[in-house]
Amino acid sequence: MLKGIHPAISPVLLKTLAEMGHGDEIVLSDAHFPAHQLHSRVIRADGIDVATLLTAISPLFEYDQYVDAPLIMMSAVAGDSLDSSVEIRYMAAIESAVGSVPKFERIDRFAFYARAEKAYAVVVSGELAKYGNIILKKGVTPIA
Repeated sequence: MLKGIHPAISPVLLKTLAEMGHGDEIVLSDAHFPAHQLHSRVIRADGIDVATLLTAISPLFEYDQYVDAPLIMMSAVAGDSLDSSVEIRYMAAIESAVGSVPKFERIDRFAFYARAEKAYAVVVSGELAKYGNIILKKGVTPIA
């Protein structure tokens, strides 16, 4: 166990976050996401919801300040609707961890899947909320 590292961060996830460079993206997916179909680097975080992962990751992760929106979520499919509490929980988790929330955008399902295929890794969580997926784009870590 390391001091200052949230217990939701597994050794594999910590290593993955450290390996990522500026501009790399990581997907925090809900339990329904077809991660293994889309990506070869899949990290399991079963039983841990995405808000908890965001709380754990955000203090360790610099969000990309050189893009309009370093957070990307999936839009609802036509005829479906979003549960606004998902977005509220995720943004509150980030804000509680680092004091502010970077901008985010929504993209359609297939654009999200295409982006997930190019991500550095996909973390499959225990999140059960519909459209409970989010992509985080890593930025440059500032020097103290």
